[in-house]
Amino acid sequence: MEIFYEAIVDALVDVLKMIPILFLAYLLVAYLSHDHNHKFVGFLSKHKKTSVLYASFLGCVPQCGFSSVIADLYSRQKVTLGTLVAVFVATSDEAIPIMIATPNQIINMLLLIGIKIVLALLWGYGIDFAVELFSKIKKKKLAGATANESKNAENDNNTELNEEHHHIHECGHIHSDTCKDDCHHSESCCVDNIFLDAFKHTTEISIYIFVATFVINLLIGFFTLDIFTTILTNNIFVQIAIACVLGLIPNCASSVLLVELFTTGALSFPALVAGLSTGAGVGLIILLTRNKNIAKSVGILFLQLAIGIVSGLVIYGIFLLGNFPMFL
Repeated sequence: MEIFYEAIVDALVDVLKMIPILFLAYLLVAYLSHDHNHKFVGFLSKHKKTSVLYASFLGCVPQCGFSSVIADLYSRQKVTLGTLVAVFVATSDEAIPIMIATPNQIINMLLLIGIKIVLALLWGYGIDFAVELFSKIKKKKLAGATANESKNAENDNNTELNEEHHHIHECGHIHSDTCKDDCHHSESCCVDNIFLDAFKHTTEISIYIFVATFVINLLIGFFTLDIFTTILTNNIFVQIAIACVLGLIPNCASSVLLVELFTTGALSFPALVAGLSTGAGVGLIILLTRNKNIAKSVGILFLQLAIGIVSGLVIYGIFLLGNFPMFL
């Protein structure tokens, strides 16, 4: 009963601490992505070739504010999959502040940031390249359709323009209206007050975070840090796999746990990089709750897991070949 009570109190305290950050992040999202302001969204849309670069560096900012912003914009189809993956890989949540507070971890922290930026750039651009290549192949197949089928499709599209249907505006709210001619829409949004919009989203996500944090606190209460230390054997493959799974927990507790395991010597540096590359804190919750395509969101989680495992093994191989035993 005491563990249950402490789990509730700790979850409540964690959420209260996170609410200001969440509110500011959603306020930024509301300001940047509402219909009356296209600057940030337009900038990312027009500079898709460099958006991965921006996401890779923004993700290194402590906490998960930018991963939340990019996850929300991806859910509205304003940024590419590579941009989303880049910010997720670069994000370390609470790991950076904790390592900064520990003087003997400064070198490891700088190395961690540098490696994660490189990984974010490689994975982000690689995924965007693969998606673009797949799209070109798909377009070539569609181009082989008969002229009659193309004509029928064109007629169907023209018919739909005169029917009532829904549109998802940049603000994320669905509007229902009748389109005419070139399908022009009103520039106004159903929610003009960005503060109320940010408050609404913050409240919704805070509930999800409270539930997730409560469950995590219960698990940590019943299974102490010693249990994780015992499970994490000297087998690097086991370490990387478990670290990646822990990293997917959509809460700052996962990054804190990974850093604590690393500082106590239970987790190797490659496994730490792998674990911190899979998760993006609250950004994962926003992706799962805001993105309408649930199957795609789940697919992204598995993609993050695969990225973390491969990244950890590559880093381990580089350190092994370079004879850097202090990082293994």
